[in-house]
Formats: sequence, structure tokens, C-alpha cells
Amino acid sequence: MDWRPKKLDVYITKKFMMTFLIALLLIVGIVIIFDISEKIDDFVAKEAPLKAIIFDYYVNFVPYFMNMFSPLFVFITVIFFTSRMAANSEIVAILSCGVSFHRMMVPYMFTALVIAIFSLGLNLWVIPNANADRHAFEAQYTKTKAQTAMRNIHYQINPGQFVYVESFTKWNNTAYKFTLETLEGNEIVSKLSAETAVWDSTFGGWHLNKYFVREYTPGMLEDKVTTGQQMDTVINLTVTDFYRKQNTVQDLPYGELMDLIRVQEMRGDANMQYSLIEKHQRWALPFSAFILTIMGVALSSKKKRGGIGWNLAVGIALSFTYILFLRFSQMFVYAGTLPPWIALWLPNVVFALIAAALYKIAPK
Repeated sequence: MDWRPKKLDVYITKKFMMTFLIALLLIVGIVIIFDISEKIDDFVAKEAPLKAIIFDYYVNFVPYFMNMFSPLFVFITVIFFTSRMAANSEIVAILSCGVSFHRMMVPYMFTALVIAIFSLGLNLWVIPNANADRHAFEAQYTKTKAQTAMRNIHYQINPGQFVYVESFTKWNNTAYKFTLETLEGNEIVSKLSAETAVWDSTFGGWHLNKYFVREYTPGMLEDKVTTGQQMDTVINLTVTDFYRKQNTVQDLPYGELMDLIRVQEMRGDANMQYSLIEKHQRWALPFSAFILTIMGVALSSKKKRGGIGWNLAVGIALSFTYILFLRFSQMFVYAGTLPPWIALWLPNVVFALIAAALYKIAPK
């Protein structure tokens, strides 16, 4: 079988890419119009500068939206132009010339590879930086929920060092009922408690108020106790650790995200599930380009009565099902039912099996 590029490969690749880009521009344009109509009151009320709206928000919003709905764009694209080729008897002509169905898939898969690599690059490096600017704009110029206190926070900040905070209030960056315990092996060495711990960015540490320090001795016979009104301390815990939430990890480039996961794993941080979901989603989403391309060709390569309308309806339904499945799979992580890597890759596995079955049937 000759796998060298031919005019057929260029023809299909060109159709795929051009239709994909046109669909992308049209849908993104429509979404921006709806988003402006929804947020225009906030922009006016908070006097957002036009330059900030364009460059800080929408320029950074477009890559995020494009990548999030890339499965929809890919599937609709493949369904649309392949259905038109089938309606014009081009598919029949290609197969009649001795080109096998598998060989015809080569330009499809090549284009899917280009889209997947582009999507992966956006996921790992471009979108996190864009998200940081977009979230900063949203925090300043759009409606945000009132900040509430966090309660019962446990961290392992270093091997053998544990922090407990009864509550943390964001409006004044203050931790209440602060406790720092140091252990060696299974024995506690010291315990530092304070009524409040206030973050001070000038020296990157905490002001402790009404503190109590107890240093334990072997057998706990002659423990050393120190008390005071104020003390400053620098530990491996900053105020940003209390501000980390679900969308915070979306702002981190891949290297920083992996560093955060290692720190959270060491600390036993409950928020690590958000980081793991983000990590696996960045890798899983680009692979949908291959799966949905195969499904799209298998569904639309046969000429049907009624034109391409039915194929488009099926394509839109299946692509939205994939996106919803990908989002819904995160609930398995939050519920503790599945580990993140299984939950986030499960939609790809399920749809890959469907694609394989459709692809097996399609040549017949």
C-alpha cells in the first residue's frame, strides 16, 4: 500500500483545515457577541477600559473557549465536509479508483494530529497564562461572589511539620487558632499555637499574636514552655496556599502545575484533586481529535437521503455528549468513586470503543 502523500491527501487535508477554521471563527464570533450582551452591564458599571476588555479579556477568552469546545468543532467539521463529499459521490469515486477506506483515512488522521498537537500546546503553555490575565480581569470588572471564611484547614508543610488552622478569612489575610506541630518519627518535638496569624507580604511571613510554644523532651518530664504577645515566623506556607481553588490551577503552566501537585501530595492537601483533574484534562482533551475524527468519517462517508442535515444533527449530539461526559466524569473524582486519571480518560476510552465499532462497519 502506497502511503506517500498524493493529491487526494492534500485535497482532504485542505478541506478539513479550511472547514475547521471557518467553523471556529463563526462559532467564536457568535459566542463573543452573546458574552458581550451578558457582561455589558458589568463593563459599564465598573468602567472597564475598552483596551482591557479587548486585550485582557477577549483575546485571552478565545483560546480558552476554542480549546474547551475543540471536540465539537472537529466533529462538526468532519461530519460537514465528509457528508458533502459523500453527497457529491466523491467518496464513491475515491474508493472506486482503488483507494482503500483505510488509506483514505490517512489525511484525516494527519490533520487530527496537527489539531491535537496544537490543542496540547495551548493546554500546557498558552491557555494557563491567558487564564491568569482573564481571571484577573473578571475579578476586577465582573461580578464575583463574596469571599467566605475557610474552616478546618490541615497542611503538611514539610516532612514532619504540620499546620492546623481553625479558620482563615480572606478579607484580612488572617488565620485563627493557628497551630504548628513538629514531629520526629512518631514523637512530637514542639508545638506552636497562636490566637491569630496575620500574613505580612513585606517579609513573606506571619505575625503571630498571643502565641504559646511548648518544646517536648524525652519522656515529657521537663518540657520548655514559652509564651508572648507577638512573634514573627517564616514557614513553608504562604497566603497564596489559602487562595488556591478550583480555577486557580487553570492559571498555572504545566511545569508549575506539576510542582504544585508534588507539594500538595506532600501536604495531604484536599485541593490536590483540582490539580490532578486539570493535569489529566490537559492531556485527555487533545486526544479527542483522533477519536471524533474517526467517528465523524464513519458516520458521514455514506451517501444518505435528505442530504447532510441528519449527519450534522448526529454529529452535534455526539460531540456535546462527549463534552458533557468529560465534565460529568469530574464528579467521580469529587465523590471519591474513581481516581482522577481514570475518570478523565474514561470518556476517551468509551468513545474510542464506539469509534472502533463504527469504523469497522463503515467500509461495508
